[in-house]
Amino acid sequence: MGKLEGKVAFITGAARGQGRSHAVRLAQEGADVIAVDLCAQIDTVPYPMATPEDLEETVREVEALDRRIVASRADVRDLAALERAVRDGIAELGRVDIVLANAGIAPMGGEGNAGQEFQDVIDVNLTGVWNTVRAATPAMIEQGDGGAIVITSSTAGLKGIGGDSPGGQGYTAAKHGVVGLMRTFANTLAQHRIRVNSVHPTGVNTPMVVNDFMQKWLAEDPTIAGAMANLLPVEMIEAVDISNAIVWLVSDDARYVTGVTLPVDAGFTAK
Repeated sequence: MGKLEGKVAFITGAARGQGRSHAVRLAQEGADVIAVDLCAQIDTVPYPMATPEDLEETVREVEALDRRIVASRADVRDLAALERAVRDGIAELGRVDIVLANAGIAPMGGEGNAGQEFQDVIDVNLTGVWNTVRAATPAMIEQGDGGAIVITSSTAGLKGIGGDSPGGQGYTAAKHGVVGLMRTFANTLAQHRIRVNSVHPTGVNTPMVVNDFMQKWLAEDPTIAGAMANLLPVEMIEAVDISNAIVWLVSDDARYVTGVTLPVDAGFTAK
């Protein structure tokens, strides 16, 4: 029997990368999944974003584990769309116990509309997290069984990295901002036995990081590449490394852990 048997997890940005990894890893532990992803391009994001086909692959991988999944396209910037996704998921799966606010973008060093780049990152990576928690917590509170929320921040939520571009500054500001949200929600939801924590990955081997644009950005500014080196001798970690930490955080193994910023960073923040 898995650690999460009988639980239902609401996961944003679930079409690929960390989101897909979380969906699959939680399913391995017995959870069913409500999965959402934009599955479309945002104009200021210079690398290819997830597609509907990516989300379909997440569905296939979860169902291959004999778990149920309700997947839909939804924009985390749209609270009503997230509320519909949660409502539809509960209608089929019966409940929601876990929230993984994972969706995010990283238009570092873009050359487009500076103001729009900054705003898009804030809207997705900060407001999108706020919307995600707001969409799911009413049902969790009504159930009365407690629950667990994990917000995906970054080492950029603990240190001032990200470069001097509007997208990079917005990314770092948003990833710091979600720590404030996490701590606030940890306080306000504790009375309902809902725990709230954040995870802070270093560079992860996903399409958001491993793409031509990101490699060009790092190559053009060696100071950034040097500043982003890990303490342990590994260039990047894998998405499952974050998923494993999340499984612990949302399970009863961490039943009294709330309000923490958990680095999964190969020692990056210890430097």
